[in-house]
Amino acid sequence: MVRTSQASTFSSSPYFFDRGSHGTAQPITERVAPHSRPIVSYYYPKGVGAHHYGERHPMKPHRLTLTNALVMGYGLDRQIQNIYDVRSATQAELEAYHDHEYIDFLSRVTPQTQSDMRQMIDTFNCGEDCPIFADLYDFCRMYTGASLAGARKLSAGTTDIAINWSGGLHHAKRGEASGFCYVNDIVLAILELLRYHPRVLYIDIDIHHGDGVELAFYQSNRVMTVSFHKYTGEFFPGTGKLDDNGHGLGKHFCLNVPLQDGIDDEMYLSVFKTVIEDTITAFRPTSIVLQCGADSLGCDRLGAFNLSIAAHGECVNFVRKFNLPMLVVGGGGYTIKNVSRCWTYETSVLVGAVIPNELPATVYDAFFKDSQFKLHPPLTGKVDNQNSAASLQRITVSIRNKLRYLQGAPSVAMQEIPPDIQGFLEDEERTIEEREEEISTAMAGDQRFEDIPARNDYYDGWKDNDPVEIMVPTTPVVFARGRAPSTRRGRAGRPRGRGRGRGRPLYRDDDDDDDDDDNDSISAPRKSRKPKSRGRGRAKPVSVAASVDRESLKDPGPGSSPEKDSSGFNTPDPYAFLDDLED
Repeated sequence: MVRTSQASTFSSSPYFFDRGSHGTAQPITERVAPHSRPIVSYYYPKGVGAHHYGERHPMKPHRLTLTNALVMGYGLDRQIQNIYDVRSATQAELEAYHDHEYIDFLSRVTPQTQSDMRQMIDTFNCGEDCPIFADLYDFCRMYTGASLAGARKLSAGTTDIAINWSGGLHHAKRGEASGFCYVNDIVLAILELLRYHPRVLYIDIDIHHGDGVELAFYQSNRVMTVSFHKYTGEFFPGTGKLDDNGHGLGKHFCLNVPLQDGIDDEMYLSVFKTVIEDTITAFRPTSIVLQCGADSLGCDRLGAFNLSIAAHGECVNFVRKFNLPMLVVGGGGYTIKNVSRCWTYETSVLVGAVIPNELPATVYDAFFKDSQFKLHPPLTGKVDNQNSAASLQRITVSIRNKLRYLQGAPSVAMQEIPPDIQGFLEDEERTIEEREEEISTAMAGDQRFEDIPARNDYYDGWKDNDPVEIMVPTTPVVFARGRAPSTRRGRAGRPRGRGRGRGRPLYRDDDDDDDDDDNDSISAPRKSRKPKSRGRGRAKPVSVAASVDRESLKDPGPGSSPEKDSSGFNTPDPYAFLDDLED
């Protein structure tokens, strides 16, 4: 027998509500072209929305079921290239960030065994906020597996935008649960992205501070975290003040935008676009992870902002326009009818489709009856705005000053610049001969590359460099008119080290072999090394005439006179120019 109060049940009611004068959105029938960009992948683990935290708990995974129903009802599945029901994450994948003891505890604890594991439950912070419910471990593996699958697709370049509304649980720590979050899928996804992407930008628009992700990368300069949240010092989790900006290598790579109650669309979008544009310009990320917590909407059960669904979606659209690989995840949101509408609208934004304000007909029409089955119900103006233009200006100025400390986007292989950059260049780029040559300014007075060729040299462009053959003549080479090799008079009258116009070697006459060698005008070389020069117009040694007596040139014998060339001039010492250098 059915009681009077139970006479009308769900099974006896019409399958769809009679909306009367309120319209119904028709699903999109046109399918996206295979070659269309961006390529969007949608991840929905089967059964993830069937889990239940508890009757009085504000976190309702059922919101994922509503979101998926609206996405399919609008026909957005035809605008999405790939829809995946991915495998769950393995224990080894979870332990890439989390402690083994903590993951082992999650795998063993159940509502039936929690009384025997009370001490471990307290140790890992599983209590009122993070209760033990049926299939808890499977639930964590499901939403984490979807985020990891999206990150792998982004790293492989097979998708441009990956959507996982079941993920985004940003409060979980390495060894404990926190804020309805057990496994931090965002950190694990970022670690997966870092295997390929040198820099990852994490953006959090949840009303609660993304403390778990910030803590994981607080000392890293490869991940920049930017969180827009409510901060009073007492609002959960109590972190995220303006002065928190990283530590060690991660100094200035952590940005927090603390806001007050009641911020409206105009103020929020103004500060969001300013901060994100400056951050992307300074940090130059190669991929973005966007956490779209819907508890920043107006009328949220635990929130206190005045954001509309359109403004929340505009934040997503602004980030999308940078055309960077992007992983989009869910997060908070505790008025499930607004959460499902918000994430459905943002799915349409990401795929580039326009959907009407009327909701499609689904089996969950009862959730939207009070809002007249509209996608954009009025959510603003419920809380007084405690933010001022001056306070937001102070925040943006402070963040811009922090970004000035970045000094360029870091790279994976970046190293510290040596304190003496000139010494570094000298050791790395100069040979031993070059360093020795440049000790004296006279020997290194010219530039290394000079474009003035010798008169007798064929010039074939500025890269012309004649090959130099190293010749060791058996007889000394005498140069005409007292010109020493590789010397040229500069403007101050001093010899220069890299001249091109050089004296021409002359033939010797046999008559000169009998000259007396007692004259002191011929002095022995004072240094054993020969001058170095890198000019193109080099003097080419000419072979000595065959009629010359080579033995007499090698050993002129006693009483020989100074050598004379065919013009009658005395031939000076070829190394006499070194005397001027020493003086």
